Amino acid sequence: MLITHRANGQSERRRTGGPLSGLRVIELAGIGPAPFACMLLADMGADVVRVDRADGQRPFGGWHRYLDRGRRSLAIDLKDPRGAETVLRLAERGDVLVEGFRPGVTERLGIGPEQCARRNPALVYARMTGWGQDGPLAQTPGHDINYIALSGALDAIGPADGPPVPPVNLLGDFAGGALYLVTGILAAVHASRSSGRGQVVDTAITDGTASLLGMLLAMADAGEWGQGRGGNLLDGGAPYYAVYRCADGRYVAVGALEERFYRALLDGLGLGGRPLPERTDRDNWAALRAEFEKRFATRGRDDWAAVFDGTEACVSPVLTAAEAARHPHHLARGTYLRTPDGTQPAPAPRFSGTPATLPPSAPRPGAHTRDVLAECGWTPAEVDELLRTGAAAGDSDGADGTGHRPPLQAFPRTAPDGGPTEAVG
Repeated sequence: MLITHRANGQSERRRTGGPLSGLRVIELAGIGPAPFACMLLADMGADVVRVDRADGQRPFGGWHRYLDRGRRSLAIDLKDPRGAETVLRLAERGDVLVEGFRPGVTERLGIGPEQCARRNPALVYARMTGWGQDGPLAQTPGHDINYIALSGALDAIGPADGPPVPPVNLLGDFAGGALYLVTGILAAVHASRSSGRGQVVDTAITDGTASLLGMLLAMADAGEWGQGRGGNLLDGGAPYYAVYRCADGRYVAVGALEERFYRALLDGLGLGGRPLPERTDRDNWAALRAEFEKRFATRGRDDWAAVFDGTEACVSPVLTAAEAARHPHHLARGTYLRTPDGTQPAPAPRFSGTPATLPPSAPRPGAHTRDVLAECGWTPAEVDELLRTGAAAGDSDGADGTGHRPPLQAFPRTAPDGGPTEAVG
């Protein structure tokens, strides 16, 4: 639900509910994994204040309009001593500060871990980088593709007869980076509430990606991985764990690892009871793959989806993102949300005792500057001076006075005629 908080005569709508309700997070605006991590925290009920640049500029800002949901936004000039003082005052009242700059930047701005700890010894200072806070590459620029390449993950992804294929930026930025950042934050907050002492959480995408490789490394040590890219059990090498092209040029994904699932796959393909090469022998994989390719090429993707619907064959259509939002399973669970801007994922995971509410859409940079500065102890006259001199920028805007766009809505589960709804956006 939304409640109204009044500070200095300004009304402010804040969400309540969710397992992290009451957790106060200061986010220094960045790109990629840190905003995604803060989206997760906000989705779970944390009060996240995003500190934007006074000029409102941000690289790839449009890409983050969904990741920025559920926030309040303060726009200040961090290079102005009064801007740094504002962050320190926020830190006094916060539980967590999240930053994604190169190592040493916040220290030079006067808002590093030691400066913040002097104001609030219990503060968790969470840092998100590609290479980590130390090491030979700490100051080297990079992106997801570089981090997963050096971690050993990229080499494992792609066909046997082609180069490695970047898995968008899901593996490094969001799995190896943001999810480990959230895990570290929650662990450090737990420790802080027990001890009264905060700490620095050094989250590196390279570290997180290496951690994700745990099972693959164990398989390699056991001699069950190492046939080269595209030649192993879980990388598309096995014909019963692979993707196949259908008659209409679209694809199905097959994950029939267990024997009974494999038998269901054969039955659906019309191969049940026929003599086939033994699948446990890698030397037979090429012949099996050729047989499966020939079968899947006889029908369209959705025809095959209908054939295997309700079976144990572990065969799924490979959907586009727009198609996924319309799938009956996702419609039934409300997995995607419809917004005036387009389609977004719903908050995840779900909680039975402390369910999270749907977060408001992303605020415009500086939409809550006056309210947040007032909470930090600035007087109305001081706030006016900060805005006049450019040390801060922005003010509440939007029809509801919060700077938020209209709240998100869940996709309706069925259309008026009982069929699937149309995609939005």
